[in-house]
Amino acid sequence: MKLTSKGRYAVTAMLDLALHSKHGPVSLADISQRQDISLSYLEQLFAKLRRSKLVASVRGPGGGYILNKEPNLLSVGEIIGAVNESIDATKCNGKANCSGGQRCLTHNLWENLSDRISDFLNGISLHELMHKRDVKEVIGRQSCFKTASKETNIDVMNSV
Repeated sequence: MKLTSKGRYAVTAMLDLALHSKHGPVSLADISQRQDISLSYLEQLFAKLRRSKLVASVRGPGGGYILNKEPNLLSVGEIIGAVNESIDATKCNGKANCSGGQRCLTHNLWENLSDRISDFLNGISLHELMHKRDVKEVIGRQSCFKTASKETNIDVMNSV
């Protein structure tokens, strides 16, 4: 079982979006710059997030993306699932055919671990992450060094 960069980047980008969308849509270019994630990779991730109806795109000048749900209603597990990331600790992908077509000796152990990980990730909302001290510290640092407008820095800091 491994959480790949797809799931990690999706959660990071969605948290960035939630933190910066107070005054309207957020561009993928801005997320790319702040989070050091390739713009083309973000475009792929946000296409999946849009198909899953977690975000909506806004076209035109000042366009970008907005959350389709309130941050308190959007879980980390839901974001990871939207980009087709699987958190499964079994070697058989949950099919119980891990040992010669039969359930292996430790299948239930790994299946229970997968369930606990899923419960953990589904139990954390973007809203919770937005209000963690370490997130506030990082967003403050990123806003000061990667955003040109001081007014934006103040808005971002006050919105957190």
